[in-house]
Amino acid sequence: MRFAPQVKIPATYMRGGTSKGVFFKLDDLPAAAQQPGKIRDQILLRVIGSPDPYAKQIDGMGGASSSTSKTVILAKSTQPDHDVDYLFGQVSIDQPFVDWSGNCGNLTAAVGAFAISNGLVDASKIPENGICTVRIWQKNIEKTIIAHVPMTHGQVQETGDFELDGVTFPAAEVQIEFLDPADDGEEGGAMFPTGNVVDTLHVPDIGTFQATFINAGIPTIFLNAEEIGYTGTELQDAINGDAQALARFETIRAYGAKQMGLIQEIAEVEKRQHTPKIAFVSAPKSYVSSSGKQIQAEDTDLLVRALSMGKLHHAMMGTAAVAIGTAAAIPGTLVNLAAGGGEREAVRFGHPSGTLRVGAQAVQENGQWQVKKAVMSRSARVLMEGWVRVPAETLE
Repeated sequence: MRFAPQVKIPATYMRGGTSKGVFFKLDDLPAAAQQPGKIRDQILLRVIGSPDPYAKQIDGMGGASSSTSKTVILAKSTQPDHDVDYLFGQVSIDQPFVDWSGNCGNLTAAVGAFAISNGLVDASKIPENGICTVRIWQKNIEKTIIAHVPMTHGQVQETGDFELDGVTFPAAEVQIEFLDPADDGEEGGAMFPTGNVVDTLHVPDIGTFQATFINAGIPTIFLNAEEIGYTGTELQDAINGDAQALARFETIRAYGAKQMGLIQEIAEVEKRQHTPKIAFVSAPKSYVSSSGKQIQAEDTDLLVRALSMGKLHHAMMGTAAVAIGTAAAIPGTLVNLAAGGGEREAVRFGHPSGTLRVGAQAVQENGQWQVKKAVMSRSARVLMEGWVRVPAETLE
């Protein structure tokens, strides 16, 4: 039996924030994968090494976690006044499934740098030294994001002294602005899909909880840590090693998704692994982060732990950080109350790897809350560039 040689596809492996993924230019993909569909999904699954019943992604570029099982497709923007179109695919680790339902805020930090280095930003807009402002059209959620990318001698500056908890080494700071981050009334409704800042969520055979449902950055379900039996200081092993706890969170997430209007039937959540996120919050407490760093209660405004793709995240998803900042800015949400209540334009929250500051300004217009933008700092770096290879039958 003869086997066809593997297909080579130009690609770049990048870290963005506390995530990393494989980046492609749209026109570098095989013709059949330059539009949505089966072939595109098959290629991305094979690149990452999924589905893998061993959950290790040994035969691919994935790192066996939601933070490292990611793909990005970029192209010159088709939108007026934008530089680059950004499409994000969250690849399931153990299922043959690519979730296109949301954005990755962490990898957003790498989108601007990739776009500059790969000719997707007009050369006249790129300074020799200083900051290059890249206007990104996030195709998954149809929102504008602005990345402020440092430049030195005409090249993207990647090294620097900006430290980000959850990332081992310092790098150059990239400020990200998420414009109008709340949902505009499409899928799942407005910023608060139920019209309330706090709801009652009943989950059969599990319990009844207070919940804040919010569409900002990414659809997110916030719960109070104490109501579900946690303190808010938990690290990954405390939850990810408990199969019963993970199943409980997934059931709560499914009923929350239905109450948000994101699904009609509970079983549909199986095909919607990336959204909504589920997180729990508490008032500040002292704890030791996953790196051994002592986080004092006075270092934070509140504590947040969030799950992604069925596991507790090692730090915080960038899009969930937008949801946290937005919810914190609106009086009466569970996030706002955990931070002490009142009006605020920024919060510093504690997560398993340390702390993160995110800012958001909320205003009430015609009885509805509006958030014009959320801002946070991340960093990004090219890890490897060249080609990825996939077996030829992947394109069939």
